[in-house]
Amino acid sequence: MSGITGITGTTGTSSAPQAPQVLIVGAGPVGLSAAHELARHGVRVRLVDAAQGPATTSRALANHARTLETYDQMGVLDELLARGQRVEHFTLHQNGRRLIRFDTDYSRLPTRFPFTLMVDQVITEEVLRAAASRYGVDVEWGVRLTEFEDTGAGVTARLAHADGRVETVAADWLVGCDGGHSTVRKQLGIDLVGDSSETWLIADAVVHCDLPRDSIHWMRTPRGTVMMVPFPDPGKWRLLDTAETSYGGDDAMVARRFAEKIGTGIGRPVRVEEPSWVSVFTIQQRMIPRMRAGRCFLAGDAAHVHSPASGQGMNTGVQDAVNLAWKLAAVVRGEAAESVLDSYGPERVPVGAELLRSTGMATALVQLRSRTAAAALRTVFTVLRTLRPVKSRIQRKIMGGMSALGLHYTDGLLAAAEASGAPADGPVPGTRVVRVTAAGLAASEGWRHFLDELRRPGWTLLAADADTAGLDALREIARGYPVRVRTLDGTRDTGGDGPVDGPLPLPDPGGLLRAALGLTHGGWVLVRPDGYTAATGPSVSARPPGPVLDGLGVLAAVGVSAL
Repeated sequence: MSGITGITGTTGTSSAPQAPQVLIVGAGPVGLSAAHELARHGVRVRLVDAAQGPATTSRALANHARTLETYDQMGVLDELLARGQRVEHFTLHQNGRRLIRFDTDYSRLPTRFPFTLMVDQVITEEVLRAAASRYGVDVEWGVRLTEFEDTGAGVTARLAHADGRVETVAADWLVGCDGGHSTVRKQLGIDLVGDSSETWLIADAVVHCDLPRDSIHWMRTPRGTVMMVPFPDPGKWRLLDTAETSYGGDDAMVARRFAEKIGTGIGRPVRVEEPSWVSVFTIQQRMIPRMRAGRCFLAGDAAHVHSPASGQGMNTGVQDAVNLAWKLAAVVRGEAAESVLDSYGPERVPVGAELLRSTGMATALVQLRSRTAAAALRTVFTVLRTLRPVKSRIQRKIMGGMSALGLHYTDGLLAAAEASGAPADGPVPGTRVVRVTAAGLAASEGWRHFLDELRRPGWTLLAADADTAGLDALREIARGYPVRVRTLDGTRDTGGDGPVDGPLPLPDPGGLLRAALGLTHGGWVLVRPDGYTAATGPSVSARPPGPVLDGLGVLAAVGVSAL
């Protein structure tokens, strides 16, 4: 079958069909990201979806900064950037007057992508499908999971095909990315915990107006609040009505209602064309307490459903998938102990909990039911415009929550700060390592080479100015662990390929990369495959990384080299 691959290494080379090592159910952005990353790390993947083909109607739009960094590591970002609309502002209007415009502020969370990229989910899935296909994974449409059994040594699943054929397939692991009504979750007996709240209406339509398209627009009117999010397509917007949600299939009525409200909100007439898509839905705020049961995992909406108010759902799901994929790939390939998988739930369940908390607050703000609060808005924001330091703090708070740049795993199982003796400067174990701006350090030669290293699958160990004993230790790591070893030793010729039995040099003219990572003489940093720092050390020779790798569950195997 098309979804069964014979991947060797990470090249996607096909051989005779073999049983999948991982069966993924659900081919939305989450399932596609998991399939892509597993295959990129050299795992045989089968990806099935009950739908008859790709979705044609829009759903999620927002891709926040941390997701863009992740897409960069995956190798799919450039195509998405070319097809997206950048958003850098959030503008509030009330009854014909612009109250305030909040701008993006990433000054405390530097990134190469200081914006939100609006891309129709149809396009995002198209890009991810093509990328997964390059690694030998094609979606099997019209294939529905009906039941499965975790045998302890693997998973046996029954798949019903569109032509009526029923197939039994064996896999080592099962990943449920099958949405809020997840079959995998239900059969595992894991309940979504939470509640449902308001009913909202969403429509996608062309709006003839003069509003800036690099901003999300929120407007308060006597008939409730409306929000507008720009599509990349000229003139097209995602429209959200939190008060009047009747539909009944009358697209013209929906267009008129939005035109009246938007016109009232901004104080001038607009024309709204009949929408191409309308959806009325009840907001669910629910999540599961655990994301693994034996050899089965859950990710994305299968694990947490929530309000779309802050546009974080797809982003969180993609991050779930990437977090799980590198760990599962390492276990499947015999490069990590199965205990590494124990970190998935503890790292991602708190993220789901924070997602529900933040989206709950965003929901209350967006719909703003309280007339008293609405009446106070004009005064509050008039004052806030004059208090720039306060406004800046609010902007940084908003960006820190939405962008996921501040997300960290410092208390997790894979953050070995004490074991390695972290330096005073540089990334803290459990935090993202790439904390640079595109116009700043990221443009330097050292950072460009380092970013290239992070785009390759696997662990990265970077050391600076190792002495003879340190180089010996690094050679042992390169020979015995599935880790890429690079050195910033300025005394070595960085123009060549380096010794075949030791770490390869990475050029860093001016030492900008070294300084940003807080690497003093002999210091080192170990980076997880998903770009988070796992450990740092002040001296390769005095505190070699080997014991830290052992403690993190990375398996030593004589003869394995990641040079």
